[in-house]
Amino acid sequence: MQSMLAQIAIGIVACLAYNILLGQGGMLSFGHAVYSGLGAFVAIHTLNLAAAGTIWLPVSLVPLVGGLAGLFFAALLGYVTTKKAGTTFAMITLGIGELVWSMSLMIPEFFGGEGGVSGDRTSGAPWLSVTFGPQIQMYYLAAAYCFASTAAMFAFTRTPLGRILNAVRDNPERVEFIGYDTQRVRYLAFCIAGFFAGVGGALAAINFEIVTGADSVSMVRSGGYLLFTFLGGATFFFGPIIGAVLLVLASVLLSELTKAWLLYLGLVFLFMVMYAPGGVASLIMMNLRLAKYGKLGRLWPSYLALAGTGLTALLGAAAMVEMGYHLQLNAALGPELPFLGASLNARGLTSWFGAGFALVTGVGLFELCRRQFLQQWGESQEEIERELKRTEAM
Repeated sequence: MQSMLAQIAIGIVACLAYNILLGQGGMLSFGHAVYSGLGAFVAIHTLNLAAAGTIWLPVSLVPLVGGLAGLFFAALLGYVTTKKAGTTFAMITLGIGELVWSMSLMIPEFFGGEGGVSGDRTSGAPWLSVTFGPQIQMYYLAAAYCFASTAAMFAFTRTPLGRILNAVRDNPERVEFIGYDTQRVRYLAFCIAGFFAGVGGALAAINFEIVTGADSVSMVRSGGYLLFTFLGGATFFFGPIIGAVLLVLASVLLSELTKAWLLYLGLVFLFMVMYAPGGVASLIMMNLRLAKYGKLGRLWPSYLALAGTGLTALLGAAAMVEMGYHLQLNAALGPELPFLGASLNARGLTSWFGAGFALVTGVGLFELCRRQFLQQWGESQEEIERELKRTEAM
């Protein structure tokens, strides 16, 4: 649990840093892992130098070194990257990400080749009797940097630079009309995001005591930041925090429960894009608005009906997926497989029919409940609007 909490803290820093680009600045980046990964490599080399006695630096300050490294590389590569916006910006970040990933195998002196670079966070001299050997000490380090970074990034959103970054996201032409250089605004935001990405990467390097180029600067890592920041809610500051929690739960818990976890994750992302593009944070805020005006109570029966029918459809679909994966990957173990305390026969017609019946029934009932819910939702929103107009008139 301490390890998971430390990973969540690290993920919060990385996702909030990415959201400076995506949510605050409207810059879709496919190479954010470059700066967290390079920050992690510089941090692990610094950790090894401190352990060898070449330099004196407490382990607790190594994340700042990673942050400065992320800032350096963001300043170096970001000047070219932020020359363009929109789709061109996204393609440039994708190209730079692939370039750095390929270099990770070409420069083994820095990236360590396929094996990566390892270190030992306990090999240095203790500072204030803290060795970072116990995982609880690593958790406190990650939590401290997480709180400090979150506060700093929230303060950034309230600065003039943060506000004009929002304006560049919404209407860059009008920002140029009032005399601001949009490229410079994007560049400064890119550098700030690179610094906090480097802090997150350095914390990960200290936590795992190894950094590999194939993982740390890969497109998969960048895609993970994008995916979970979107799922959490890129338009809200606390959305990436929710996304970081989901990231760790999916990669640690869900991956241990099933080999098809990436399929489930892709389906969740698909449905969120279709029905809740604002992410989990938008769902929370919309329901808080209903609760504020006392309209949430009438929707609880509909929520329970949606949850029950959706769960029925999910169980049916999951049973079919697990049986399919079992036939492809574990056929030698026999047709029987455990599923939520029950036993399914992957080659039996009864199991497939039952799973299909649950899926079809759940989807049908869910659609009926959804239509009723939308009607109640619309009525509640209309009542709130009428109440707001009445309040303004008074």
